[in-house]
Amino acid sequence: MIERLASILLRILASTWWIRIEGHLPESPCLIAFWHGEMLPVWFAMRGRGPTALVSESRDGSYLARLLMDWGFNVIRGSSSKGGSEALQEVVSALSQHIVMMTPDGPRGPRHVCKPGVVVAAQRSQVPVVLMRAFASRAIVFDKSWDRFMLPALFAHITLHVSHEIRVSSDLGRDQIDKKIEDIQEQLNSLGSIVC
Repeated sequence: MIERLASILLRILASTWWIRIEGHLPESPCLIAFWHGEMLPVWFAMRGRGPTALVSESRDGSYLARLLMDWGFNVIRGSSSKGGSEALQEVVSALSQHIVMMTPDGPRGPRHVCKPGVVVAAQRSQVPVVLMRAFASRAIVFDKSWDRFMLPALFAHITLHVSHEIRVSSDLGRDQIDKKIEDIQEQLNSLGSIVC
C-alpha cells in the first residue's frame, strides 16, 4: 500500500517536469549508466521505452521497483552488495534484447565512484555503454544521504545529457578493465554542464 502511494505521488510530481535532452536517447540494446543520486529524472526520461532497471533488494528498492514497473520498466532485483552475481547474469541476459539501466555507484556508494558491474556486463554482452547525467533548475537535495539524492521540484526544468556510445572490447585483460572503469567514471563525472 505504501509502495503504491509513493509511486502515485512521484508520478504526479514527475509529470510536471520539463526535460530537455542533450544528445540522443538510445533505442537499441545498450547499458545506460548514471549516478545514483540522479536516478529519478533519468528513469523518467526513459519511461515507456520498455527498458530494464537494476534495483537493489533494500526496502527503498521496493518503492523504486514499484514506481519503475508503473512507468513500464522491467525490474531486476540485486546489487553489488546483495545478489550481485545472479543479478549480473540477469543483466547480461537482458542486454541481448533490451536497454538495461544501472547506477555504477549504487546502492551504497561511495558517491560518483564507478564499480566494475557496468564494464563487466558490457564486456560480456558486447553492447555499448551510454552515460547519462541529469541537472535540475530547482530540486531538493538530500545532503545527508550518501548519494546526495536529488528530487527535482514541481515544474523543474531538467537537462539530461546523453553521451556517445562507449564500447568495451571482449579481449581486455584485468588491468585494461580497471582502466576502462576509471575512464567511464571520469567521463560520467565530466558529462554535461548545469544548463536547465
